[in-house]
Amino acid sequence: MNQDFPFSQFLKSDNNNQINNLNIENHIKNEAQTVEAPASQELEQFNQLELNAINLEIIGFLKDHITNQKFSTYFDSNFNLISIDNNKINFSVATKFIKTIIESQFLEILQEGLKSVLGNKNFEINILTKDDEPSLATNVSREPMAQAPKSANEAKFTLDLNPTQEDLRSKAESKYIDHMNDQPVSSTQFDPNKKFVNFVVGPSNNMAVATATAVAKDPGKAGKYPSLYIHSNSGLGKTHILHAVANEILDHYPNMRICLITARDFMKEMIDAIKDKNIEVFQNKYSDKVDVLMIDDIHELSNKKGTQDEFFHIFNELYNKGKQLIFTSDKSPTEIEGIEERIKTRLQWGLVIDIQKPDLETRIAILKKKAYDLDLFLSDDILTLIATSIKSNIRELEGSLVRLSAFADVMKVEIDTEMVKDLLGLENYQETKKITLDDIAKATSGYFKIPLADLKSKARNKEITRARHIAMYLQRKVVHATQQEIGRFFGGRDHTSVIHGVNKISEQVKTDVTLSRDLIQIETFF
Repeated sequence: MNQDFPFSQFLKSDNNNQINNLNIENHIKNEAQTVEAPASQELEQFNQLELNAINLEIIGFLKDHITNQKFSTYFDSNFNLISIDNNKINFSVATKFIKTIIESQFLEILQEGLKSVLGNKNFEINILTKDDEPSLATNVSREPMAQAPKSANEAKFTLDLNPTQEDLRSKAESKYIDHMNDQPVSSTQFDPNKKFVNFVVGPSNNMAVATATAVAKDPGKAGKYPSLYIHSNSGLGKTHILHAVANEILDHYPNMRICLITARDFMKEMIDAIKDKNIEVFQNKYSDKVDVLMIDDIHELSNKKGTQDEFFHIFNELYNKGKQLIFTSDKSPTEIEGIEERIKTRLQWGLVIDIQKPDLETRIAILKKKAYDLDLFLSDDILTLIATSIKSNIRELEGSLVRLSAFADVMKVEIDTEMVKDLLGLENYQETKKITLDDIAKATSGYFKIPLADLKSKARNKEITRARHIAMYLQRKVVHATQQEIGRFFGGRDHTSVIHGVNKISEQVKTDVTLSRDLIQIETFF
């Protein structure tokens, strides 16, 4: 929204002091010609008009030597020459993300452009963002662009409330940063968006989800698992499950008092209580006023003997009262160093379950769901590219789509494979061969040490039949082969036999942890 402020109603111009317009064209001899400087001489300071002319030449060179997609994303309206000071040349860009991309991928082509425009000389290229520019301004002398000063009658005040493109880019990058730094909220504040219904379940996490769902329906001594311990590497969904349990319990038991806290905040709260000389208040809070205690990253108590002592007594109190206890960690209880044996023992009183890295199918499912949430359209090829490249961390997997969505909105461009590789740093990604029925059968055969010929034979030995069913299940899920195609591959079996085998594994994988791990391991072979 632009609004002109009428200065002329308040100020009068002096007609006897008219200022002639300056002839700025003399500052530029020919903007279309290349500005040359001998390589053996030091470059002099340039005024702003000369810098503008050089900038146009460099931008033109880049436009001719890189793809339209990359040019519009990183340079068009984003990249400007600030100053040239002897061997150093300074450019400004809109965001730190664009700065990182240019420094990692385009410095060589930029150096060629500088040589083309300014002569055969190597420059020290410095890429700055808006946060860096104020400090630069104190060190670099600039000659302002010559222009005719305005009289008071001609002066206008412009109020622009629309966000600039630079503001939007900063907002876009902040979405990715916020996503990657997502941390659990302390105490009883739960994320309402983290529920079981929006958690993608696969062979790697199905047992953890099934157990957590059972706990949420019947918490404490009334249920099967009054103590639950979930461990996995970072970013595989442990915290999501904690919030999902809390939200589910509140739906069914709104009067229950739930505490979800990180081990680090638990320790900080105890230290503050000691400093304030009200440790009894701290102890009573957890022993008497909590029905469900969930502590995230319990391994953070390592080597904290005082906190471990308090935790030990609180655990005993709550367990004996039949309250619900849930803990998460990046290690199993036995693997945590610096934790007393008596605490390790208690952490194993209940069910201990792990979450494995998601398989390819689960990673693609996670991406599809996240893309739907972001209202982001991506082709199956792009989804497979991302899922194949990012294997170990769900937060990073989802974060890749947050970044793509944010920059697509800001840049107003459609997402293609090249843009995905650039933005996510997948330039070195090599297309994997298309997985076939034979690849999966060989991987299954090798994993179970059963000859492929036996797998495809009519043999009905228990071990061979189970391996055959697993291969059928993976062929159906990964390759999306039809029952008829799978039946022909396994010696002309009827499609009903394939349906039986696939359905059998589909049901077993929901409760069989060993089978889930087998499926994940087999995937690594193809």
